[in-house]
Amino acid sequence: MAEQLTAQFLDHLHRARNYSPNTIAAYRRVLATVHEPATASQEDIEGWWLDRDHLSPATRRQELAAMRSFYRWAIKWDHRADDPTRRLDGPKMGHRLPRPMGREDLHRLLSATSGEMRRAVCLGAYGGLRVAEAAALDWADVDIEARRIVVRAGKGDKDRAVGLSPLLLDALLPVTGGNVVRGGGRPYSANALQQKVNATIRAAGVVGTFHKLRSRFATVALASTGNLLAVSRALGHSSPATTAIYAATSDSDLDLIAEAVAR
Repeated sequence: MAEQLTAQFLDHLHRARNYSPNTIAAYRRVLATVHEPATASQEDIEGWWLDRDHLSPATRRQELAAMRSFYRWAIKWDHRADDPTRRLDGPKMGHRLPRPMGREDLHRLLSATSGEMRRAVCLGAYGGLRVAEAAALDWADVDIEARRIVVRAGKGDKDRAVGLSPLLLDALLPVTGGNVVRGGGRPYSANALQQKVNATIRAAGVVGTFHKLRSRFATVALASTGNLLAVSRALGHSSPATTAIYAATSDSDLDLIAEAVAR
């Protein structure tokens, strides 16, 4: 029964929450660290939390979030009456600035790529798409005349539109129909595309990941427009507060301050 409940929860994440396979796999690993989480007592979970103390703050925070998500779901659907994580406090984490891919590294990467990988890289760097969104993009959702890409069923199962610059369009052409990255072939899974792009980045002698491409899009977009809300919509963030972390690395006022104090 306990294993069945865990399976139901993971199925809920897939069907109702549209979580990626990687995220669901991570939740499964966390739940597997507790003996029968469906029936675990508050003391059991608090003991589990103490046993996770050797992990990094980021990992512990993610594990606690996964466990809490499971118990919220169990309470909502009357599988449990209590939340055994209610007395647990997540570890405090310092504020870290994002590390987007720099212009020189991006140009080095683009000069070393072609075909599928070049299209994928450009969708991240010039379109701000997540890797799962880039993997699933179909030519039917690329409006060349209106210069828009419609991202279907992005994070949170939401559609959104992003701009299609001449530079990005040139990288995606020719129009083949079907999947954009594969040139009409069968789409990669998000995990497969991420692994291939990350391997391509390493092979080009660049330090980074697909997510660093999206971080570059966010940072440059904020630096150029100063429009937090518009950039947040383009990225598909649920809140501008999520986008605001990129403002710290693109704030032109910092340059003004640096120039002023150097006089």
